[in-house]
Amino acid sequence: MAHVTTVGLIDDDRMLIDGMRSWLRGAPELNLETCASTVTEYLAAHPAGEAPVDVALLDLVLRDGSAPTDNIRRLREAGSRVLVISTVPDRARIIESLRAGADGYLTKDNDLRTLSAAILDIAAGHCAHSPELAFAWAYDSDPGRPRLSPRERQILLDYASGMTLKSAARRAGITVNTAKDYLDRVKTKYREAGRPAYTKIDLARRVSEDGLSPI
Repeated sequence: MAHVTTVGLIDDDRMLIDGMRSWLRGAPELNLETCASTVTEYLAAHPAGEAPVDVALLDLVLRDGSAPTDNIRRLREAGSRVLVISTVPDRARIIESLRAGADGYLTKDNDLRTLSAAILDIAAGHCAHSPELAFAWAYDSDPGRPRLSPRERQILLDYASGMTLKSAARRAGITVNTAKDYLDRVKTKYREAGRPAYTKIDLARRVSEDGLSPI
């Protein structure tokens, strides 16, 4: 039996919730389990100790006045990965959402195929790359996001994805010592930016936060 990814939806637009229920019936690999109008209501449906859904779809701006970054952090702390959905591709808010722990950002005009692919990518532990994210990062001038050379980025992405440093070096056609030098430079740049990354898990998180992808 194929694995089914469980999904939660936090949105205060009743028409969208009803439409999403109907829409996701067309994606047999996804199961919409929980719908709520606030994060507090959503978390109440998943008491402490109960396994949360795999991916929570979070409307960026809710009418209860809750801060989007706080909502993202609460959902992450509860154990759900987070895909932010919004009506507009606001560059600053996209970056802020990723830095708060969101795993992706999509506008609500995307189709079911795009939404399903994003959910499945996130459930698999990846950041859901999208035109919205690419646009935001392309024009991001935040000093907290280090500028990496193409080779530094390549070694970081390969190593953070699970490769050994030896495998990353072989793939890049360089020695292990050279690959280590590149990785050390990456760590130094993140440390100087005030976002230290000491372990492979830290580096993987920085990749997700910064929406990094191969050049």
